[in-house]
Amino acid sequence: MYEAFDDPYCYPGTLVLRNRLGLKDPEALEAFETEISTARAAEPLPRGRLSVTHYRAVHRHLFQDVYNWAGEFRTVRIAKGGNAFCFPEYIAPEMAKLFARLRGEAWLRDRDTITFVDGATAFLSALNQIHPFREGNGRTQLAFLAVLADRAGHRLEFDRLRPDAMLHAMIASFHDETDPLRVLLAALVAD
Repeated sequence: MYEAFDDPYCYPGTLVLRNRLGLKDPEALEAFETEISTARAAEPLPRGRLSVTHYRAVHRHLFQDVYNWAGEFRTVRIAKGGNAFCFPEYIAPEMAKLFARLRGEAWLRDRDTITFVDGATAFLSALNQIHPFREGNGRTQLAFLAVLADRAGHRLEFDRLRPDAMLHAMIASFHDETDPLRVLLAALVAD
């Protein structure tokens, strides 16, 4: 669970995010969110130019049935495990810089597997540190990464993904220890 203060995203007196079904039980919300976002991920994702707008559209697509604010940058400060993510007032400019860098790297196209994985690791690590949404960042990151990889000529095999290892790798990358993430991403590439 995220740490937040005075969180208008939650029902008063709870840590449960306001949602379209009005679910106030955290386990019921988690089950609904997982089911719906998984079903939405199996659908064609929104087309776009691998931009901030495209990234927001992917989040909106995955979580449109769960949250009214799907696709919108968060407006509260959040932390997880004592690690504070990007303050909300800096999300838009940090996302603009990150996606400009991705564009400057030609969206990681025309790279061999190792060079693609290096670029994807740096991108995903920076994106995770920004954590632009109140919820659903990890799923959006992976969905967008699949689109990015596909357009760069690399296919990812998500059935190889080990969720616990991925979580630990993302936490390590928050502290600039990107080797575990690089190893996991390399294992996903099916070239």
